[in-house]
Amino acid sequence: MPSESRCWESLQALRSSDKGRLCYHRDRLLRGEDVPEECVSTPQLSSYAGWVVDHVLPHAQETLSLSETPTSSRSASGLDQPSFVPKSPIRSLAFSPASPRAPATPGGTKGKCESQPTEPMLLQSSRGIKMEGCIRTYELVHRMKGTEGLRLRQEEQERKWRALSQMASEQLKRFDERKELKRRQEFQDLREMMEKSSREALGQQEKLKAEHRHRAEILNLKLWVAEQQRLKRVEQERLRREEGQVRLRSLYAAQEELLHLNQQLDSVGQHRDPKVDPRSRGNQLCGLISGLIRTTSENGFPTAEDQALAESALQQVRDLLRDARACEDKRRQDEEEARVKRQEAQVQQRPEVHNECPAPSQGPGGKRSEDLQLKVQDSTMQWYQQLQEASRQCVLAFEGLASSKDSQVKKIKMDLQKAATIPVSQISTSAGSQLKEIFDKIHNLLSGKPVPSGGRSVSVTLNPQGLDFVQYKLAEKFVKQGEEEVASHHEAAFPIAAVASGIWELHPRVGDLILAHLHKNCPYSVPLYPAFREGMAVEDYQRMLGYQVKDSKVEQQDNFLKRMSGMMRLYAAIIQLRWPYGTRQEVHPHGLNHGWRWLAQILNMEPLPDVTATLLLDFLEVCGNALMKQYQAQFWKMMLLIKEDYCPRIEAITSPGQMGSFIRLKRFLEECLQRKEVPVPKGFLTSSFWRS
Repeated sequence: MPSESRCWESLQALRSSDKGRLCYHRDRLLRGEDVPEECVSTPQLSSYAGWVVDHVLPHAQETLSLSETPTSSRSASGLDQPSFVPKSPIRSLAFSPASPRAPATPGGTKGKCESQPTEPMLLQSSRGIKMEGCIRTYELVHRMKGTEGLRLRQEEQERKWRALSQMASEQLKRFDERKELKRRQEFQDLREMMEKSSREALGQQEKLKAEHRHRAEILNLKLWVAEQQRLKRVEQERLRREEGQVRLRSLYAAQEELLHLNQQLDSVGQHRDPKVDPRSRGNQLCGLISGLIRTTSENGFPTAEDQALAESALQQVRDLLRDARACEDKRRQDEEEARVKRQEAQVQQRPEVHNECPAPSQGPGGKRSEDLQLKVQDSTMQWYQQLQEASRQCVLAFEGLASSKDSQVKKIKMDLQKAATIPVSQISTSAGSQLKEIFDKIHNLLSGKPVPSGGRSVSVTLNPQGLDFVQYKLAEKFVKQGEEEVASHHEAAFPIAAVASGIWELHPRVGDLILAHLHKNCPYSVPLYPAFREGMAVEDYQRMLGYQVKDSKVEQQDNFLKRMSGMMRLYAAIIQLRWPYGTRQEVHPHGLNHGWRWLAQILNMEPLPDVTATLLLDFLEVCGNALMKQYQAQFWKMMLLIKEDYCPRIEAITSPGQMGSFIRLKRFLEECLQRKEVPVPKGFLTSSFWRS
């Protein structure tokens, strides 16, 4: 039939088309299947379309006109269904013209369908186009629905992701908070543990302190007991020493008085009875006291028996003197009576003559003063004046050279002065060989040999007065170095003194000039305390005392003491040093005996405030070790005398502002007496120095 053939053609065309090969189901989106995955699958038609082909199309010839009437609805496969065909749900079945699933039609329909599977089926173009358009529209709608669904799912996923991210950040914050809390708890636990340990340590420390205090109290008690015992022993020793010193001083006083009484015995013994010999007895007693003092000085302090023996000997001498004086008074009385009788006889013979004899003058006091002297001994004063006179004679000897106006003579004078003073300025403690070169240069100059000075050769033979000039300037420079260099650097005293001692030994006149300059600039080195004479200017008197006066201004006391100290240290170094390269056959030209004489004389004179303590300390620091080795026991007696007798005199006249030098002297004496040794002075030249 024409209509049947057209239907089959349409179905064949539909099946052959691109869309016919699609498997399209209305529940595809519900199953979540994607359209492009089934594009290459075998075209399928629903079972309803097979039923239409098998049952409807053969009977639709008379109703062919209905094919042109549009249907109100289309099936999911795109075929038009008649209005009278019952609707059935679409099922996905593979469509094939020879499919066995097609039901057999009665009357040979099945055979017919099987006999025409290869016949082409052509559909009308308009219906195919419409059907394809509907399919495309349906695909577009479902594609848009799929895109919208995908977008919604993406937004939902983004919301879930943001929620999860926020939740993760919140959990991270909670984790950090828990971690911080845990850290704080651990820190708090650690702090509590440390505080507990600290409290335990403090408790232990307090316990140890309590034990220490208890032990310290016990130890202090023991120390106090030991200290009390030591003080008791020291006090006993001090009392014993004081008693011994009192006995020793009484022995010295007894010896002095005994010697004085013995001298009086000598004076009254000229007219004594030949049968009586008090002089020999006085000498015996003096020898007894001298031996007793010598024995006690070796063994320590004298005992009460020694003191009683000395007093007994002194009383015997007093009795001898009293008896001698009684005899002398009786003799004088007898002589006076005889003389009066003779005068009366002469008056009777010559009454006009009157014998006028003045009465003997009495001294201001009959008791001997025990105060120290204020003036130097006469012999020392004569020696001082002789040195000053020699210095004045030396100045007069080169007066022509010093006052000459001739330029040539002036040049010679300047060259000689430089040659004499510059080497002395170069003396230092650097090396012994350098010191020997300086000594040789000075010795050659004084010996008349030419010496280099300022690039020229200089000799004292260039002028007849050159030697006197060089000797005076050289001595003046030595004393000047003590006044300036030694005052600032105490160690410099020894190299300067070594050179000065060597020059003194070879050229004695230079030594006398050194003493003259030293005594003039530092009168306390004599020792001499210049007295103020009536009519003398105050400035002149201050210069005599050693002060420097410029423009009516006197130098400060500190500077004055510093200069005096430097010169005294130089003098103390000179008297103990010998030039090591000289001859040892002769004695020192001004040795330690002069130092002992100075020390004895300064102790026999009343001290001066601040000056005596300073110079005495300087002298003992520099020369004390040499005097100790030379005089030994006698030196220690002198040191004890200074500490016990002379220091109180210095302290009595020293004001509170001038106690510094006195305290240093007292401390030095105490240390030396305690150690029984005087330390070697700083800067002393050892044998290794002379080998350098």
